[in-house]
Amino acid sequence: MVLLLAFVPQVNGMSKDEIVKLLMEQIVGMGLKVGLVTLDAGFYTVEVLKFISQFKFVIGVPVGDVKIYEEFDGEYTTNSKRYKKEEQVKFRLLVYGKEIVKKRKKTVVYFARATNLDLPKREVLKLYNKVRSPIETSYRNIKAFLPFTSSTKFIFRELIFVLAMIFYSLYTVFKNVMTREEFRLLLILCFLDDLSDLKDFIFNLEETLINTIDLFLWR
Repeated sequence: MVLLLAFVPQVNGMSKDEIVKLLMEQIVGMGLKVGLVTLDAGFYTVEVLKFISQFKFVIGVPVGDVKIYEEFDGEYTTNSKRYKKEEQVKFRLLVYGKEIVKKRKKTVVYFARATNLDLPKREVLKLYNKVRSPIETSYRNIKAFLPFTSSTKFIFRELIFVLAMIFYSLYTVFKNVMTREEFRLLLILCFLDDLSDLKDFIFNLEETLINTIDLFLWR
């Protein structure tokens, strides 16, 4: 079961390590203990690696960055031109190949993972897939709870997504006892009185959520 506990509105100029730090601050602020951090290859930067090294982690690595196109399990040091040699990050690099059929021809595509786990290579890769796959699936499922809006306000559209996240998280709790359509009906019944005056309901909801997210952005 995947529960969505934190979110960060991504604005222009925000670095990837800032996003990760803000998310972790929210999680730790809830009194939760971080057992494992998994990130996709889009977050592979020296700054992110330095930050998540305080936790157990597995992060996707673009194979083109490490330029290793064979099975590999060993120590690797980043070679970012933005940092001096002593500022680079060392980690355990895992590279594995997967055979795919492309244009009726079999070819091997390589994938890489960075980690600090002291586990067999196969177990690390299996753990990463076990954690990441439900997350990717949950993001697609969240869209089923997104209401249509023609609003061009960034904060309001962000709010709509937050609501969808909340509804999806609630659904994951109840999905063993009801279908998604039954859960949607339950939501409608819960808001039925407010929806009797739809115009005022939407206006008040928009105003409240915009103020809430606006305060969050000023943290």
